[in-house]
Amino acid sequence: MMTEENRLIELQRRLGYRFLKEELLGHALTHSSYANEHHLKREGNNERLEFLGDAVLEMISSESLYKNHPQMPEGELTKLRASLVCEPTLAQCAKEIDLGSFLLLGKGEETTGGRERNSILSDAFEAVIGAIYLDGGFTNAKEFVERTVLSDVEKRKLFCDSKTILQELIQSGHKGTLSYRLISETGPEHMKRFTVCACLDETVLAEGEGKTKKAAEQEAAYRSILKLQG
Repeated sequence: MMTEENRLIELQRRLGYRFLKEELLGHALTHSSYANEHHLKREGNNERLEFLGDAVLEMISSESLYKNHPQMPEGELTKLRASLVCEPTLAQCAKEIDLGSFLLLGKGEETTGGRERNSILSDAFEAVIGAIYLDGGFTNAKEFVERTVLSDVEKRKLFCDSKTILQELIQSGHKGTLSYRLISETGPEHMKRFTVCACLDETVLAEGEGKTKKAAEQEAAYRSILKLQG
């Protein structure tokens, strides 16, 4: 089992950034449930860092989209930015570095699958951005965001808004009606797992899994888009 010091070193390796003040990283990993159980001060959880990271992320993504899409109107830029900073996208970024396994959670969140919950993962990811900004300044935060969130804009956009994109794709080039069907629902009440398929009339396009029906539908839609686009 890794010590706390080795745990933080490993996470920094995955982040691609070495903290001067490791306590900032520890702070970013502390969920409110853990802070409450251990009677930490109210500001001991990662919510304030999340607030800061959200603002830093919006600034960096706005600047990047403005520079890289000079012909795109303001409304389209706003929609594209929203897809990059939405909860599913940030949670996916967190999962790619297995951020959930490094979080400090209370017993309740631990037993109900908090390490995989999109809301907790996306908030923690923003908190990490805030921590990097405080520790190393805007340039380091920008490099981290560009390497993670902005590394594949089209993929991020697809993942966040896959149901809408799939609907538009089918309407523009395919005949038939898109629907989602529940295949299975497993697990205890607090840790449900849903499997859903996306169908074009009676043809199954792809399946998806998730902790909610909506998440399973998004994944099924995402896989369907990749299939239809070859």
